[in-house]
Amino acid sequence: MIETTLNEPAAPPPRFDTLPLDPRLLKAVAESGYMAMTPIQAKAIPIVLAGRDVMGAAQTGTGKTAAFTLPLLQRMMRHESASVSPARHPVRALVLAPTRELADQVAANVKKYAQHTLLRSLVVFGGVDMKPQTEELRKGVEVLIATPGRLLDHIESKVAVLNQVEYVVLDEADRMLDIGFLPDLQRILSYLPKERQTLLFSATFSPEIRRLANSYLQDPVTVEVARPNATATNVEQRFYSVTDDDKRAVVRQLLRQRELTQAIVFVNSKIGAARLARSFERDGLKTQALHGDKSQDERLKALAAFKAGEVELLVATDVAARGLDIADLPGVFNFDVPFNAEDYIHRIGRTGRAGASGLAVTLVTRDDMRMIGEIERLIKKKIEIEPIEMEDDRPRRPRRRSFDEERDGPPLEAAASRSEPRAEGRGADSRPPARRVPAADPFFDKPYEPSGSGAAVWEKGAGVKGEGAGKDAAPVAPARVGLSPNIRPKKKVASLLGGGHA
Repeated sequence: MIETTLNEPAAPPPRFDTLPLDPRLLKAVAESGYMAMTPIQAKAIPIVLAGRDVMGAAQTGTGKTAAFTLPLLQRMMRHESASVSPARHPVRALVLAPTRELADQVAANVKKYAQHTLLRSLVVFGGVDMKPQTEELRKGVEVLIATPGRLLDHIESKVAVLNQVEYVVLDEADRMLDIGFLPDLQRILSYLPKERQTLLFSATFSPEIRRLANSYLQDPVTVEVARPNATATNVEQRFYSVTDDDKRAVVRQLLRQRELTQAIVFVNSKIGAARLARSFERDGLKTQALHGDKSQDERLKALAAFKAGEVELLVATDVAARGLDIADLPGVFNFDVPFNAEDYIHRIGRTGRAGASGLAVTLVTRDDMRMIGEIERLIKKKIEIEPIEMEDDRPRRPRRRSFDEERDGPPLEAAASRSEPRAEGRGADSRPPARRVPAADPFFDKPYEPSGSGAAVWEKGAGVKGEGAGKDAAPVAPARVGLSPNIRPKKKVASLLGGGHA
C-alpha cells in the first residue's frame, strides 16, 4: 500500500461571528470592515470573556484594542439601561492610557463597537477644559477612558466615582512606567474595588511590567502571539550611516526614491521637532509638528490633517509613538535614534499595521552606536548599518573669495572680461599676462634699525645725566626712530607727592 502525503493549506483565521458576542456588537464589527480575528484577538477574547486576568503581549498594529474592548462590552451588556438617570450608568470599565492620543484612539474604537448598544463611553485627558468632561461624567458613563493625571483631577473634584468598577485595562503600561506614572497608577488603583478583572496589554514586557502584574493581577493568563519585544515582520527595517548635516537630505531622497506619499519623522526633543518641521516646510513639503508643548487642540488638528492626507510629513516626538492608528501609513523615519530601545519598537509599529507592509528607516551617526547596540539586544537581531549614496541635489553656495582676492580686486577672469576690447588684428596670445601687484607698506620697506638707537637718542636729548647736559636743562622730546606714529613718547611728569619722576 502506497501512502501519499498532501500539503494541506493553512487553516483560515477564526471569524468574529464564531464568538459568543451580542449580535449588535458583531454588527458594529462587520460595519468596521473586520471579519477575521488577528492572533491576539483569537487568543485573548475567549479568556477575557471567561473572566480571567490577562497579560497580553503583541506587536503594535495587531488589534490589541479590540482584543479587550469587545469582550468587556459583552460582559457589560447585562448592565445596559435606557434610563437617563446617572445612577443607572456608573463607571464599570476603566481604561488607562499613557498619552492623550492613545486615549482618544481607544475611545474612538469603544464608541464604534458600542454604537448599536445603550452603553455610554467617555474619554478624559489633560490639555483641554475640564468643564465639558465634568458635565458628561455627571450624566453617567459605563466605560471611562482616561490618562492618569486628568483622572486624578476628576477624582479629587468628586466627579469621577470608581467604587463600582468591575474591569480595569492598563494599555501600554510600559510607557506609563517610563514616563513616571507609577505613583499615579497606585493612587488610582487604590480607589477601585478589590474584586475586579484586570487586563494588561503592551507590545513590550519589561521586568517592571511583570512586577506590576504580580502586584495588581490575580493569577493572570499570559497571552503572547509573538516573541516578546519582537518587531513586525511586515515592516522593512533599514539603517543608514549618515552625518548630522545629511539627515534632512536623506529623508527627502528616500521619499522620492520610495515614492512615499506620507511619513512620520521621529525626533528626540520638542525643540528639535519644531525646528525640523520648519526646515521641511522650507523644502516645500507640507509638514506639521507634534510634541508635548503644543496644546491638545493643536495636536488633534495636526493629527486630523495628517490622517486626511493634507500633510505629507508629521515630525513628532515619542508622544506619537503609541496610539496613532493611521491606515496604510507607508513609512516611518527615525531621524534621531531613540534613547529608549523599547521606543524603537513602538515607533516603527506606526507603519505596517493590520497586515499592510511598511518601511522603517533609522538614520545612524557615529554617536548613536551605543543605542543601536541596545536595540540589537532588545530585538535579538543583528543590525546591518548600510552606507547610502547621496544624490547631488543640494544647492551649491558660491565660492567665498579669499582675503587676498578681496584686497587685490576682482578675479583675473572678471577683470579680463571688463577690459577694453582687443585691437583689430591683435592675436589672442599677444596680450601680456595679467600680474598681481602686491600691496606695499612703506614701513616694511625700511631697513632694520635696532631699538638701542632710539634709546640712545632719548638719553642724549633728554639730558638725563648725559654728557654736556646741565642740571636744569629741559628734557627734549625723543627722536622716534623706526616707531609707529601711534606710539606716544614717554614724558616726565611731577609726582603728586614729594616730586620725582614718573
